[in-house]
Amino acid sequence: MEPNWAAEHLQVIRTLMERTAVYRRALAPIMALTGVIGIAAALGGLLARIDSPKGFAIYWLLVSLAAVLGALLLVRREALREREPFWSPPTRRVTQALLPALSAGFILSIILLLQGAPEDVGRGLEIRRLPILWIIFYGCALHAAGFFMPRGMKMFGWAFVFGGCALALGITEELRPVYIYAHGIMGLFFGGFHLAYGSYLYLTEQRKNAA
Repeated sequence: MEPNWAAEHLQVIRTLMERTAVYRRALAPIMALTGVIGIAAALGGLLARIDSPKGFAIYWLLVSLAAVLGALLLVRREALREREPFWSPPTRRVTQALLPALSAGFILSIILLLQGAPEDVGRGLEIRRLPILWIIFYGCALHAAGFFMPRGMKMFGWAFVFGGCALALGITEELRPVYIYAHGIMGLFFGGFHLAYGSYLYLTEQRKNAA
């Protein structure tokens, strides 16, 4: 089993190195789509005045599910275009790298909500903590996946980690109304950051093609 695992690992690395340009092109629309969904969801949450921790968590978990499904459809489209299997060894490696941090963020979110403080005390605190928790764990997931993707993905992951830590230092009870802050943070990181990185990938790819 060990020699087979090593051979498969080397083949995955070789495939990723050979097809960096292809994966880079696939990554740009995924980032753009995720950014659009993030900004639209933030605006929707604000307009709907989703201001309870439970409602906020359920809403954004559904949004994340929609983003994941959209990304999978884009990956499948790229696989069909390149005549490759959808669940290829590189795809499995990236998925395996993402899962630990994303699973931890999901599980801790549930624990945080189940162990929340009384409504008057914990309402604002929990809705501030959730975005920070998601941002940091998402950054860890991106950094882990960056070992099998273009190197810029690691830096993108660090941006989320450092940004989430900076937000944790800035939590105060004076941030009112809380739900505007929470949805705004989600829109900035999961919308604006993804759109910015997607635009960067598009622009650099166009420059390479022009050269």
